Amino acid sequence: AAQTPAAMTSRQAPLCGLAPRCLWLLGAVLLMDASARPANHSSARERVGSREENEILPPDHLNGVKLEMDGHLNRDFHQEVFLGKDTDGFEQDAEPRRSRRKLMAIFSKVDLNTDRRISAKEMQRWIMEKTAEHFQEAIAESKAHFRAVDPDGDGHVSWDEYKVKFLASKGHDEREVADKMKNKWDLNIDEETQEVLENLKDRWYQADNPPPDLLLTESEFLSFLHPEHSRGMLQFMVKEIIRDLDQDGDKKLSLSEFISLPVGTVENQQGQDVDDGWVRDRKREFEELIDANRDGIVTAAELEDYMDPMNEFSALNEAKQMIAVADENQNHCLEPEEVLKYSEFFTGSKLVDYARSVHEEF
Repeated sequence: AAQTPAAMTSRQAPLCGLAPRCLWLLGAVLLMDASARPANHSSARERVGSREENEILPPDHLNGVKLEMDGHLNRDFHQEVFLGKDTDGFEQDAEPRRSRRKLMAIFSKVDLNTDRRISAKEMQRWIMEKTAEHFQEAIAESKAHFRAVDPDGDGHVSWDEYKVKFLASKGHDEREVADKMKNKWDLNIDEETQEVLENLKDRWYQADNPPPDLLLTESEFLSFLHPEHSRGMLQFMVKEIIRDLDQDGDKKLSLSEFISLPVGTVENQQGQDVDDGWVRDRKREFEELIDANRDGIVTAAELEDYMDPMNEFSALNEAKQMIAVADENQNHCLEPEEVLKYSEFFTGSKLVDYARSVHEEF
């Protein structure tokens, strides 16, 4: 259901000063031959190119959100909430010494009390700050896209204005589309594009605050593009994911439903290993983080809490999970040696000679 203006205001009010209110984490990057990687293993770096041509479309990938729009795990989540926008210098071909120094500089920022250990609370605080960066980035992006689809600059975008821009991004002649819509002529849209438009219109209705007029303000347009910024739209996103994964129609998710999302055709052993790893990841995520009461069933409320970037409790759980991955000495904290050794988990790049270099660079 569409949310009230008050609800939208209360939801968006913290965004500009968000440092003390955000969260989350998950998914280590699998390094493998792209030809053997199922669609759900695509990383943010691989998605950059396709984003440019459809700028006004709601993105499939939301930085710092646990699941993609199609229900796949966000494979880059850990790096997004550990690095924020500070991803330069961690490419696979980057100079290792420079990357190690940069990683240790980040370690020092997370280590608030300077005891050379990162606690769960310190990691939680850091996750929230990096999430705030992604929120601010989304707001700036949405403002730019809003201006692009608001040609008359009246501060409102109609569904028809958006539809014209959308079809233009798909290769249609913008002026011709506008004329046909004005005269109520057939647009000659293919079936696939028509289906996308119908889904987008549903989402447009959800973002349209009462009284519904199919005119979106700048804040409503932000909710349309980025549902994580609005409680009502986050609930809509959760319903869509459950609808896609729910096989028995009970509007809840069992473990078998959550791990049975098709991942593509497996043609060789390498592909089978990828699929098996994907299932293990989803099983662990379901049992350890999403199913809060451990009853084997995930409700819409549990999935919403899991995906909500404002959920501080989930942020703390994620911080603990993140630490556990690299906590070799089992002291429930991260030390420089551990972060360097497990750099691939935190940055997406494997930094060599971590043990020898840690004393040189920290």
